[in-house]
Amino acid sequence: MSKLEKAIVAIVEVFEEYAGTDEKKSQLSNAELGELIKAQLSSPEFKDKVDPENIKEVMEELDKNHDGEVNFREFSQCISGLAKAYYMKKHGKEKSRGRARGGQDK
Repeated sequence: MSKLEKAIVAIVEVFEEYAGTDEKKSQLSNAELGELIKAQLSSPEFKDKVDPENIKEVMEELDKNHDGEVNFREFSQCISGLAKAYYMKKHGKEKSRGRARGGQDK
């Protein structure tokens, strides 16, 4: 498998592993999400590139339907947001505050 294919499989497997700890296998409860973040986002290399503030911001935006749980769509948006924060920090770019035309980030 390519690196990208492995990354996609890993994202799905991590979601399933943590969502599978209670009766709702397709949702992450707040407790499951907390455990996932604590266990999976802990390496010094990652923490040097993503601030706790980035994680907090992404988590605040996760539960789009305000049901107290995170489905896979919401989780995948979280991963995308964290990847963007990692990229920006790695390349020394400041976080953009607005939207460019077409809905794309500046």
